[in-house]
Amino acid sequence: MRDPAMHGEGEAADALVPPDDEALIERVAGGDRRAFRLLYERHARRVLAFVGRRLSDASEAEDVLHEAMLEVWRGAGRYRGGSAVPTWILGIAAHKTADRLRTRKPEYRAELDEGIPDGRLGGFDLVAAEDEAAALRACLGDLPAAMREAVHLVFFQSLRYAEVALVLACAEGTVKARIHHAKRALKTCLGRRGIGAPGEAAS
Repeated sequence: MRDPAMHGEGEAADALVPPDDEALIERVAGGDRRAFRLLYERHARRVLAFVGRRLSDASEAEDVLHEAMLEVWRGAGRYRGGSAVPTWILGIAAHKTADRLRTRKPEYRAELDEGIPDGRLGGFDLVAAEDEAAALRACLGDLPAAMREAVHLVFFQSLRYAEVALVLACAEGTVKARIHHAKRALKTCLGRRGIGAPGEAAS
């Protein structure tokens, strides 16, 4: 039997049915450069727009894009599926961007201290006890995927609503609505487990 990879059949299949991000990241973890190129082409524009919005410097944004995608190439094996691949990549880019901002003059560092919009759950760091952390993870897992992605970006990646809208390719109002409904769902879920939502006392 012929090896499809040796006869170009694998590439033909990719052209007919583009692999999803999870399949690509798995192949990247195995050292597949073509899969990495596909992943790069699929997400580079959005990552660059996100980074450029925060840095306001096109050349520096390009540098951060390359640094972030290099880390994707090197660290693909660490991807565990806790968030969607685009969210995971944007998280890497967000950290690289923060590193750049820290090296700037003090007046630029204020960007790092800008608060997350009103409605933050009070800080997930308040959920310190192991049983509460486990309950929170379970409740987060019960959220619809769209809400879970928004929560991950706002509360774990510390992105502003406008930035989350850019990442998820939706309106800012949609992000706000998802966060609002996610908060209510988390409060209800945690309440059923006898735990108050982060930042609130248990009833």
